[in-house]
Amino acid sequence: MRQFTSNELRKAWKQFYIDRGHVDVGAVSLVSDGSTGVMFNVAGMQPLMPYLLGQKHPLGTRLCNVQGCVRTNDIDSVGDKSHVTFFEMLGSWSLGDYFKKERCQWSFELLTQVFGFDADHLAATVFAGDENAPRDEEGAQYRIASGFKKENVYYLPADDNWWGLEYGPCGPDSEMFYIADRPDCGPNCGPGCDCGKYTELGNDVFMQYEKHHDGHLTPLKQKNVDTGWGLERILAFLNGTRDVYQTDLFAPVIAYIEEASGVKYNADEKMTRSMRILADHLRTGVMLIGDEAKLLPSNTGAGYILRRLIRRAVRHGRTLNMTTEQLLHIAAIYIDEIYAESYPLMKKNREFVLTELQKEIARFESTLENGMKELQKILEQKRSEGKKEIDGKSAFYLYDTFGFPLELTVELAQEENLTVDEEGFAAAMEEQKQKAREGQNFSQKLTTAAGVFDGLDEKVTSEFVGYDALTAEGKVVGLASETELVKSLNEGETGTLITDVTPFYATMGGQKGDFGVIRTENGTFEVTETVKIAGGRIGHVGKVVSGTVTVGDKAELAVDTDNRKSVCKNHSATHLLQKALQIVLGDHVEQQGSYQDGARTRFDFSHGQAMTAEELAKVEALVNEKIAEDIAVVTDVMNIEDAKKSGAMALFGEKYGETVRVVSMGDFSRELCGGTHVKHTGEIGYFKILSESGVAAGVRRIEALTGANVMAYYQAMEESFNKAAAAAKATPAALIEKIQHMQADLKTLTAENESLKAKMAQSALGDVLDQVVEVKGTKLLATSVDGVDMNGLRDLGDQLKDKLGEGVVVLLSAQDGKVNMIAMATDGAVKAGAHAGNLIKGIAALVGGGGGGRPNMAQAGGKNPAGIPAAIAEASKVLEGQLA
Repeated sequence: MRQFTSNELRKAWKQFYIDRGHVDVGAVSLVSDGSTGVMFNVAGMQPLMPYLLGQKHPLGTRLCNVQGCVRTNDIDSVGDKSHVTFFEMLGSWSLGDYFKKERCQWSFELLTQVFGFDADHLAATVFAGDENAPRDEEGAQYRIASGFKKENVYYLPADDNWWGLEYGPCGPDSEMFYIADRPDCGPNCGPGCDCGKYTELGNDVFMQYEKHHDGHLTPLKQKNVDTGWGLERILAFLNGTRDVYQTDLFAPVIAYIEEASGVKYNADEKMTRSMRILADHLRTGVMLIGDEAKLLPSNTGAGYILRRLIRRAVRHGRTLNMTTEQLLHIAAIYIDEIYAESYPLMKKNREFVLTELQKEIARFESTLENGMKELQKILEQKRSEGKKEIDGKSAFYLYDTFGFPLELTVELAQEENLTVDEEGFAAAMEEQKQKAREGQNFSQKLTTAAGVFDGLDEKVTSEFVGYDALTAEGKVVGLASETELVKSLNEGETGTLITDVTPFYATMGGQKGDFGVIRTENGTFEVTETVKIAGGRIGHVGKVVSGTVTVGDKAELAVDTDNRKSVCKNHSATHLLQKALQIVLGDHVEQQGSYQDGARTRFDFSHGQAMTAEELAKVEALVNEKIAEDIAVVTDVMNIEDAKKSGAMALFGEKYGETVRVVSMGDFSRELCGGTHVKHTGEIGYFKILSESGVAAGVRRIEALTGANVMAYYQAMEESFNKAAAAAKATPAALIEKIQHMQADLKTLTAENESLKAKMAQSALGDVLDQVVEVKGTKLLATSVDGVDMNGLRDLGDQLKDKLGEGVVVLLSAQDGKVNMIAMATDGAVKAGAHAGNLIKGIAALVGGGGGGRPNMAQAGGKNPAGIPAAIAEASKVLEGQLA
C-alpha cells in the first residue's frame, strides 16, 4: 500500500477520474437546501439528486469531486478511533453514462494501481436480493471480471448492500474490503464481521430505482452509478492505522492538545475520548461557521446541532483543563494549517469563524455556570429521595430557563449513575409549543390549500409577463374555492383564479405578490394576494365583487400600479442596502431573509453584533448616495454558470434554474434576482432606516422605508415632536432644554426620596447590635425589618457590616407579600469559612424562595413572609456548618 497525505489523496482521486473523462464539479455547502429532508449534506450524491433523477447536468454525465459532509446521527459514538461528525466523501458519478462494467473495472484499478493494494487481499460484496429487488448477479460477475477472486465475492442482504436516503434515487450497493492476514473468527467470518479481518475501503452504488415518499420503488429513467469513499477512513488505512485521529487531518491538533493539557494521547481511555471529541467537534464547528452558508449557533434546526457540537467540545475541553484561548487556537490550526489548501474559504472567513466561536463559548460558560447550579440542586434532591431518574419536567426546566441542553443533562446525569426521562422532556416541550400555538392568532387563511389544484391538467400553466407590463389579456383556466376546484365563482365568493397569462407577480424571494383587478365579460374579481402554485401556475387569491367568473372566460388583468411601484422601490433599495452593508461591515454580510411590500422593506443579514449609530448612518448615507446618482437598473438573462462567473451574488439555499435573471445597478450591485425593480435608482427617491435589531444568534434585521413613505414618516415624526413640546409646555426649539431641566429636577427628587427611604428603613430597624451572636468565634447579626426593598437592604447591610467590624450580616424584609433577603460576609469571616451565597441557599427555602451569590455577598427572594423567623433562626446553624 502507498502512503498519502490528505491533500495528495484528494488530488489523486480527482485526477484518476479526470483522466477517465470526468469533470470535477467542486463541493457545495455543508448545509442542505432542505430539498431532501435533512439539515446537512450527509453524502456526496445528495446535491446531485435532481441529476440522478434525470435532469441534465450542465457539466455532462461523468462527474467527480471531494464533498464535505456532516452527520450527527451517531454523535454518541464520536470518541472512538473512527467516528467523526464532519467528514469528506471522495465521489464520482455516472449520470446515465457507464454502468457496472466500467465501474467495477475502475474501482479495481484504483485499488491496485493507485493505492497499491494486493489483489489477493481484496474482497467485494453485492446485493443478495429481496422482495423489492432481485439478486445482483451482474454486479458479482463484473467484480470477478475486473480482478476480484471469485471466492472473495460475497452476497449480503439489504441492510449491508442497499443504499439510499429517506426518499429519492437508490439501488444495490457493492462494497470493497481489505482482507488482513489473520485467521477467520469462525465459520461465518466475512465482510461485515467486526472481528477486524475485513476493513471496508469504499463502495459503488448502482442507482436503478427511485424510492417514493410512501416507500415503493420505481425504475429510474436512467441508470446511474454513485461511488463514495470516506477520505478519513481510507487515509488512515493507507497510512497504517485504524485511528483517523492519527492522520494529518487531526495530528497537529492532537499534538497541541497534548501540549496544552499535559495529557498524553492513548495514555488514559477517558481523557483520550475527550481529546477526540474536542478535536472532532471543534473541526465541525469551524467548517460549518466558515462554510458558504455561514451557519451560526441557535436554538433551532441546524444551528442547534452546531450549538450542541460546540458546547460538547467546550465541556470536554474543560475536562482537559483547557482555556477558551486554547480552544480558539485549535480552531486556528484547522483554518491556518490543516485546511488552508483544500478549503480556502475557511481562511477567508477566519476572523468571522473565531469571533463567532468565542461568542458561543462565552454564552455557554454563562449557561453552564447557572445551569450547573440548578442541576446540582436537582441531583441532590433526587439522591436524597432515593430516585435514579431526573423527571422530564425538571430537565425541561433546565433547558427552558437556563438554556441547558438536554444532551448535557443526560451526560452529566449518567456520570452520577442517573437517567433522564427524555419522553417526559419531549412531552413538556410539546406542551410549551402547544401553548405558544394557542397564543397566536391565525386569522389569515389562503385559498390555495395543498392538493386543491392537483386535478388540473398538467398542461395548464401560467405565463408571467409582468416584468414589462402591468396589464394583460388572458383566459381563466382554473378556479377553486377554499377546498375544491369549481367551474365558477359568484358575487361575494372567495377563491383562487388561474389565468394562462398574467402580469401579477407572485410572492417569491421575499417580494410580496401583487394585487389588483381581473375583469371578465360577466364579472369582476378583486385580487388581494398572488401566489405560486405547483406545476408552473400563478394563483390570484381574492373575491368576486360583482357578477360571476367562469372557467374559459376571457379576462383583462390589471395590477395595482401604485403598489407595484412602491414594492419595486423597496426591492431595489434592498439590493443597494446589501452592498452598502458589505462595504461598511465586511464581506461576511450575507442575506438571511428579506421581505418587501408597498409599505416597507425588511432585510435580515449575517452579522455578529448590533450595529453602531455611526455604522447605520454610513449605510443609510451610502444607499441615498447611490439613489441620487440615478444609476440605471439593468436586467440580463443568462446561463447560471455565466452569471456566477460575472460576480453576481446568489442567495444561499435558493434554487436556480438553467437560466437566471441578473439585476445590476452599475458597478455597485450585481445579484441573481427574479423580482421586479425600478428602471433607475433615482426613482426610489429616499431611503430611511427605521430600526436595526437581532432576530437570532448572528443574524441582524434592518427595517427601512423608501419614497413617499419616508416623507410620511417625517411628517408623523414632526407631529409627535410638536405634541411633545406642547405637553412639556415649551416651544419645539426649546424642547431639549426643557427636558434637561425636567431630568435635573427628577434626579433631585429621586435622591431625596431615596434618602427618606433609607432613614425610614434605619428607623424601622432600630438598634439591633444587641442581637449579635457569636458562632464559633465569628459574629453573626441575623434580623428582619419590614417594608424594605433589595436596594434598601443592601444599604442597611453595608452600614451594619461597618458597625460589626468583622462578621456576617443576614437581613430579611417582608414587602408586598414577598420576601427580600441579603447576606454579607467580611473578608475575615470569609477566611474563617463563611460563604454568603451558600448561607442564602441554606435558609431561602424556609421563605419559599431561592438564590445565591458570591462568598462575600448574596441575595435571594421568597414568597412566604411567615417563614422569616425560621430563616433567621436557621442562619446560625448554616453558618456553624461552614466554619472550621
